[in-house]
Amino acid sequence: MSIQKFYFALFAFLCLSTIGYSQTPDLNNDTQTRPTAVAVPIESEPLVDGNILKDEVWQKIKPFGGLLQSQPNYGQAASERTDIRIAYTEHTFYVAVVCYDSDPDGLVVSDARRDALLDNTDAFLFIVDTYKDNQNGFIFGTNSLGVEYDAQVDNEGQGNQNTNRQQGGTIGGFNLNWDGSWKVRTSVHNEGWSAEFAIPLRTLRFQPGKDWGINFRRNIRKTNEIAYWSPMPIGFNLNRLSLAGTLTGLKLKTPRNLKVIPYVLGQLAKDYEAINPKAKFTPEVGGDIKFSITPSLTLDLTYNTDFAQVEVDEQQVNLDRFNLFFPEKRPFFLENAGLFSVGSPGEVDLFFSRRIGIGDDGNIVPIIGGARLSGKLDRTNVGLLTMFTDEVEDAGIHKNNFTVARVNHEFKGRSALGAAFINRSGIGIQDDFNSTIAIDGKLGLGRKARMTGFYAQTNGPMDTINEHSFRLKTDYVWNSWEIGGGYTEVGEGFNPEVGFLQRSAFRKPEARVLYHYRPKNENSVILELRPHISYNSFWNFEGFQETSFTHIDNHWEFKSGMEIHTGLNLTTEGVLDPFEISDGVTVLPGTYRHSESQLVFFTNKSKPVSINIRSVIGGSFGGKRYQQSGTLSVRLGDRFNSDFIYLYNNYQLPVGDFTANIFRSQMTYSFRPNLYVQSLVQNNSANELWAVNLRLGWLQRANTGLFVVYNYNVREGDPLNNSIIIKYSRMFDLIN
Repeated sequence: MSIQKFYFALFAFLCLSTIGYSQTPDLNNDTQTRPTAVAVPIESEPLVDGNILKDEVWQKIKPFGGLLQSQPNYGQAASERTDIRIAYTEHTFYVAVVCYDSDPDGLVVSDARRDALLDNTDAFLFIVDTYKDNQNGFIFGTNSLGVEYDAQVDNEGQGNQNTNRQQGGTIGGFNLNWDGSWKVRTSVHNEGWSAEFAIPLRTLRFQPGKDWGINFRRNIRKTNEIAYWSPMPIGFNLNRLSLAGTLTGLKLKTPRNLKVIPYVLGQLAKDYEAINPKAKFTPEVGGDIKFSITPSLTLDLTYNTDFAQVEVDEQQVNLDRFNLFFPEKRPFFLENAGLFSVGSPGEVDLFFSRRIGIGDDGNIVPIIGGARLSGKLDRTNVGLLTMFTDEVEDAGIHKNNFTVARVNHEFKGRSALGAAFINRSGIGIQDDFNSTIAIDGKLGLGRKARMTGFYAQTNGPMDTINEHSFRLKTDYVWNSWEIGGGYTEVGEGFNPEVGFLQRSAFRKPEARVLYHYRPKNENSVILELRPHISYNSFWNFEGFQETSFTHIDNHWEFKSGMEIHTGLNLTTEGVLDPFEISDGVTVLPGTYRHSESQLVFFTNKSKPVSINIRSVIGGSFGGKRYQQSGTLSVRLGDRFNSDFIYLYNNYQLPVGDFTANIFRSQMTYSFRPNLYVQSLVQNNSANELWAVNLRLGWLQRANTGLFVVYNYNVREGDPLNNSIIIKYSRMFDLIN
């Protein structure tokens, strides 16, 4: 079948599949009226201490609630009452909630750190769509300890499902590393627990004179319950802003915003591979400036940008012949990252910020400075980023300028059209440049389906052919169905140097069908079954199939929080050129077709002790592959959290046998939500590396504060390098 016929057949199937399916009535009706709440202007500010029931300011405001369950009993009223109040002053947006609970002594709190995941705890979260564009928003949340949890959402949180078999998860659409300046206080009492949020308006981006989209979520862990104010159909979560409610009554003035965030740093480092290894002390100063040109358009300036406080990368082993994806973790690049995202994240990233300041072999390239202008003009998202990096003589890296220009106009009905320009230029070097131009868009087909796509072209000093890439994708998500398909093509000469390609020169059709089945019997121990099948295949431009992956699976989710995944994978690997998969083991050219079983099992993650086991057994490159992974999570109270992870890969191939294993230990002790110590110890058997990362964080506003970091690396039993870094940063708000 030709690619064109495949895509036409897939699209026809998708259209037919949207007809005739129904689930629980009312909540899946896309014409259902969404709830409305009113924000109340107040003259006197409440005392933000969590004691809402004793605060006269809050008691004068009528609460609202009426949350409905998403699980376990879909569509029914939440088992516990939730009262929500919203108010605002000229400078601050307030949300107060009383989470009534019949057993406040049984509240589950699993982590006390800032931005700790709240999925497995008693928690309250809300999202605000400050532009009322049904696409973008800010999430705030907390638990009964008063943890500060915040994130940015773009494109309703819809990113890209990573297709690398050695990695998993969805990339893009949700940015947990956004850190705003705000505060929350909580109180546990006989009626349950309460939380009080105070968010300065200058922390948000909004357009005065508009209503906001808003939705609320509460987790009640003793019953593994999730409930929403604006009901969410099965398969959706808080990010689905087109299904949020409306917040009215806002009469906001334009806030002014000018923040200066300087830092000082001292590093003592020793490189044991140097000719004359000895400790070297390096002092540094730098910082950022954040200025709001308008309430929705912000200018960020940075000088001598440093990311010492950022977690190190998790070790990976490349057991294939394609590139591994390491996600961006640096806060400066993660703020508004969704605005600059173009392409297919994790597979064909046209702009990948890790190309700035990080060399090909992982070495640090100093960032001299730069600027970013980002925000919204009416319904148009705009972004301009320019960064300058210094030279690294030992690595042969010259000074460079990186520039990204991005515009994306959003239309009603979840549709948009955009363009991007990405460029790298060597400073003072002739004919040292690489640029990418792209157009992209999405077409919303009601609330249930959409079509997305992009087309890109690269340009450089070398004359090459087929410097193009494009993708078309269609998906339908509604009535418990998730159906999608697409086609991606990357030309032989396509070379985005400031992007990321998992592999080059391919044509890829893909399709996926998943169904959420909820048993009607309320006494059923099973919460949900998720049978699904997915397929993707990579072909080169000579018609040779390099990879085919068919995944047939069913997820068994129990009301107890336990899950079992039972799957079958059918794989094809076409190898044209021999490659070394491990030291001394070379895979020969040929076509290898295999099948493998896949089993995943994990227990309730909110319990003090939980496990996660994944096992894949089957054929690989003409032989056998045994891939096992296990995670033991141990929690002591609400302060100590730990994960012990072991990844085991055993290959028995005709050309040789080998094992490649990774051990990872992550432990955290939180003295308070803003004061913690954390360790990450990793061992990679493939390169005989032990890596230790110890961090102490004493957080202040918006994740600034004091950080003490110690790194120590050992390879083949010999010290490789070590360093101790002390960094202090502080946010100064120059306009109160």
